[in-house]
Order: sequence, then C-alpha cells, then structure tokens
Amino acid sequence: MKKFQQLAIIGSTASGKTALSIDLAKKINANILSLDSLSIYKEIDIASAKPTKQECQGVKHFGIDVLYPNEPFDVTIFIKLYQKAKEESIKESKNLIIVGGTSFYLNILLKGISALPKIGQEAQKATQELLANLEKAHNFLYQKDPSYMKKIEKSDRYRIEKMLNLFFQTKLTPTEYFKANPPKATITEKLPIYEIEVERDILRKRIELRTQKMLKDGLIDEVFYLEKTYTREPNCMKAIGIKEVLAYFDGYYTKEEMQQRIVIHTAQLAKRQRTFNKSQFLEKTLLPLEGLKKILFSTYLI
Repeated sequence: MKKFQQLAIIGSTASGKTALSIDLAKKINANILSLDSLSIYKEIDIASAKPTKQECQGVKHFGIDVLYPNEPFDVTIFIKLYQKAKEESIKESKNLIIVGGTSFYLNILLKGISALPKIGQEAQKATQELLANLEKAHNFLYQKDPSYMKKIEKSDRYRIEKMLNLFFQTKLTPTEYFKANPPKATITEKLPIYEIEVERDILRKRIELRTQKMLKDGLIDEVFYLEKTYTREPNCMKAIGIKEVLAYFDGYYTKEEMQQRIVIHTAQLAKRQRTFNKSQFLEKTLLPLEGLKKILFSTYLI
C-alpha cells in the first residue's frame, strides 16, 4: 500500500451502507469500523441488523460485538475503537472505511469531546442523593448553570447524572468545566465523507422489507432471550426493534401492530438521521447508491 487512506460512508438506516462498505472494502483492501449504537453489543444480532459472518465476506470489522448489553457504554469507547482500527489497519497495510450507522459518533471523532475526570465516591454519593428526585436534580443544576441546563430535558436522567457527577467532583458548572477543557478531535486529518441519498418512498419500502426479514429471522425470540438474560434495565433495551417487541409482550400491540410500530419508528429515526447529517456534515459527497458506488470505486480502486 502506497499510503494509508480512510473514508466515511454515512446514510440513514436501511440505506445500503453495510453492503456498499463490504463490497468497497474487498476492492480497496480495507478494514471496516462500524459506528453503530446497537451493533456494538454482543447477542443483539437481529435487532441491530448487523452483518453476519457470511455477509462480512472475510472483511475485518471493528465496533461489532464489543460489549454485552449490561456492560457500561459511553462515546469514548468508539474513540478507542477508532484508534485501534487505524493502528491495526496501518500495521496490516490496509485502508479503513468508517461506516456511520450512528453518525453522531463520527461527528464526535471529527469535532472532539472534552475529557471527563474520574468520579470519586463522595461525588457519586452526592449525585445519587439528588437523583432521588429527578426534577429537583435538574433544578439544582439549572440554578447554577441555566445556559447549559436549558439544553437538557428534565427527564434526561443519564445526562443529568453526568453533569451532577461533574459538578460535585470538580466544583465547576458544566459551562465552566467545558470552557476550561475544550474538546479535542480524534481525526485531525481531512476525512472524505460519502452519504447515500435515498428517496423517502424507496427507503420506507426498504424499512418494511427489513422489518419483515427481522421478524422472520427470529426477532421476537431474540428479544425474549435478551429480556430474560439482561432484564429491561440496560439502555440498549429501549432501542427500536426491541422496545416494540417488549410492548407486544405486555399486550399493548398485536403482532401486526408491533410490526407497524417498528416500521414507523425506524422511518422517524431515518428522518432524524438525514436532518443530523445535513446539519453536521457540510463537506461531503451526496448521491444515490449506484452513483456513489461508481465514484467510490473509481476514486479508491487499487
């Protein structure tokens, strides 16, 4: 390999990123880093629509089957995964394709994230005492830092807990802390970004077909196993495809209604992903799948 190259392929769910990235990786001698909030979990195979070993076709993937559903997760895991993927790819004389299933994580790699301090027991204890009343906890932080806390919903327990830990550990408000500890980008060199453009009607049909396949492949049995093994407590159990099946178990939906809700929620997610990609990735190549494939293969083909 003359020089290590990396690129990113993004697009809404069910847009065809997985198949395109694997096809391209085989042709340009590349590994793949999957930035997906569900594929990172072991045993969540059908709900995540992660590629099977057969579908991977021998292409090494990073970011898949890294954690069990009940293991702690935060965005820094993807930073470490990227660093590992790049290091191993260079060592193997391979390129790297970053596939942004959850492109929020790609944005973090490009724009950075502030390093957080280690939280001691005293700070954790103070946080947990306040969290007994979530609204009170939010108000406590809001009084100290209204400009930052107005961006956090009163029901967002995860972010409120993080900001409480930060405050009690450092004695700084979130605004003060992040000003003193600005974010540092992980990817500092220019990264070509390619986004798959799909018409809404076509995407909706793809989502419907994928949902049918997930149910045929055993989605209900998978969610039953996950609930029995890990309970409903982990955040990943609130993901699309899992939460609807759990509601079906509880009698809120018929099987047909459950399937419809998965399709609706997935389509809504796709819309949010398109909006996010449009606002955050200004310099990119946006084309339908076939057009993007031609450009990628002609640009990077060895």
